[in-house]
Amino acid sequence: MIFLVGICLAVLLAACGGEEESTSAADKIAFQSDRDGNAEIYVMNADGSGQTNLTDNSADDTSLTWSLDGRRIAFMSDREDNAEIYVMNTDGSGQANLTNNPASDWTPAWSPDGSRIAFVSGRDGNFEVYVMNADGSGQTNLTGNPDDDLTPAWSPDGSRISFMPTREGNWDIYVMNADGSGQANITNNPAYDSIPTWSPDGSRIAFDSERDGNLEVYVMNADGTGQTRLTDNPAADGVPAWSPDGSRIAFMSNRDGDYEIYVMNTDGSGQTRLTVNSAADVAPAWSP
Repeated sequence: MIFLVGICLAVLLAACGGEEESTSAADKIAFQSDRDGNAEIYVMNADGSGQTNLTDNSADDTSLTWSLDGRRIAFMSDREDNAEIYVMNTDGSGQANLTNNPASDWTPAWSPDGSRIAFVSGRDGNFEVYVMNADGSGQTNLTGNPDDDLTPAWSPDGSRISFMPTREGNWDIYVMNADGSGQANITNNPAYDSIPTWSPDGSRIAFDSERDGNLEVYVMNADGTGQTRLTDNPAADGVPAWSPDGSRIAFMSNRDGDYEIYVMNTDGSGQTRLTVNSAADVAPAWSP
């Protein structure tokens, strides 16, 4: 679990100008890499070609999420001496701070209609899931719980948000309505279950779990039934991300000695490495 905490803290910790200049992304995968000496946001084609640094900043830039129209990426940066939520066009231009808060703000997640961004904030003394408008206005606490609540992810219809609290003494996957009501545990497992992500049709949630003794990628129905392991490797496999058509899942693995981005079919078959780099390539996110 130490590695997952580290990745979560790298993925968690570690108005947009020029929109007319932005271009929509077609079958791209963005990811985080430290190949330049610090964490940066990269983008590549879905076959692994064309790997390009988008942020190019001396600070750490992590925790990316695409807008549904494929024109913008929200991310976390510590360039203001604490973690803040930023947004940029998908060519890296127009980088702007949305949160501007002395507390740490992490892990943005764009709503399907592009109007809101969910994120995690420590401004209440613990970590809570917040939501704000896409321009940074209207920042509102959704979870309101004394335990930590992390890694929000929207359902494709925008009606629900999955997240990862520590309320049972370990990380489980919860789901709530988009207004914060109806919070419910859907994994209920004594092992750590984390990093939920919805399938494009909203019927399934991929996540990672240590229930088999090491980190593996799982999938389940959106109500928590049918929990099934997709990877079965002595290395750590985690942080899944669905392709827009729902046929593939990108993930990260250290099975080849360092962390690289892989892709597989949604039944776990066809596991293929996309990045080949001595640095850590982690936290993939598929373009819409």
